[in-house]
Amino acid sequence: MASSNFSRITLILPIYLPAFLLSTGTGIISPTLSIYIKSFDLSYTLTTFVIAVGVVGNIPAGILVERMGRRTAMLFGLIMVGICTIGMGTAQTLFQLIIAQLIGGAGNALWMLSRHAYMTDVIPLTKRGRSIALFGGVNRMGTFVGKFGAIFLGTNLRLPFYIHAVITLLTLILCYFSIPKTKQEHTGRKSKKQNYLTQLIAVSKQHYTLLITAGIGQVCVQTLRRGCNIIVPLYADNVLGLSELYVRLVEMISSAVDMSMFPLAGFMMDRFGRRYATVPGICIFATGMILMPFTNTFTWLLLAAIIMRFGNGTASGTMMTLGADLAPAEGTGEFLGLWRITGDFGGAAGPVVVGNIADLFGLSISAFALGGIGYLAVGIFLWLVPETLQRE
Repeated sequence: MASSNFSRITLILPIYLPAFLLSTGTGIISPTLSIYIKSFDLSYTLTTFVIAVGVVGNIPAGILVERMGRRTAMLFGLIMVGICTIGMGTAQTLFQLIIAQLIGGAGNALWMLSRHAYMTDVIPLTKRGRSIALFGGVNRMGTFVGKFGAIFLGTNLRLPFYIHAVITLLTLILCYFSIPKTKQEHTGRKSKKQNYLTQLIAVSKQHYTLLITAGIGQVCVQTLRRGCNIIVPLYADNVLGLSELYVRLVEMISSAVDMSMFPLAGFMMDRFGRRYATVPGICIFATGMILMPFTNTFTWLLLAAIIMRFGNGTASGTMMTLGADLAPAEGTGEFLGLWRITGDFGGAAGPVVVGNIADLFGLSISAFALGGIGYLAVGIFLWLVPETLQRE
């Protein structure tokens, strides 16, 4: 699609509005997710394991996105996410929690990869940073709305899952009627006889250097992000002894700061380069995480959380933009599957870092470890990953 013909209007119904709805559901769940899972009388390690086990299915999802097409993969992924939320809300045992998370992890992989591939298909390079940053901002807006709504849900920790299931159904209906097929799906669909595993291996061999360097950087970033989502509510609940209302207030207010930063992130990525948003944003994020263990009241914890979310918002959309920049025209889905699995490896590592270290040394040491991982990401993106913005 030519740059002059591109309009964000083409992304509102198929991408931005569904992203807002689904992230609203996620925002309703996230403030008390780790507290809910730990209420099954689990250790920190098992609690974070249940969260981490949802990170599955990215390589096969990348293949399925190419084989099924963007639209079908999105719809099928949403169905699986809906099944997961109902399963989590009705679970009575650890085994049921794990099964629900496995289904949700596979569905979320299909949903995220198909959207990422769709945006890579239709957004020109010079507008990609702002468009994907806007996508990240829309997600953050939805998360904020969800966290704001969660304040009024009282102490019922299962109710958020049922609300999320209803929102997922509405998103499924919207996507069914609004998502078109892309040009690649109409004219570039691979032959059924093609060996998708061969294509996946070829893509990984061709781009292994970038997948290693940028991939490790993304692992660190997603470890910090996922760890933050888990450790802040646990620290507020188990260390400071805050009620569910105050936990949700910390999450809601800091999310408001997070969602307000995406215009700056998009401008910096498209005007100066991807690393100009990534490096300072992650550095600020890691600094906020290092400061959290020194807090001992609601107000100081809120300030640390605001610093974290300010940094995270400044880096809004950077990982998706970088993946879209690096993805080859042939094998886009396979590459993005590999790219996403590096990020989701970090998404799985975040809970593991928090849980294992917390059981051994306490949540404060977990926070220091996450902050150190964030600083490592800063070094990688500053010195090892090339700038991917190409001027026309």
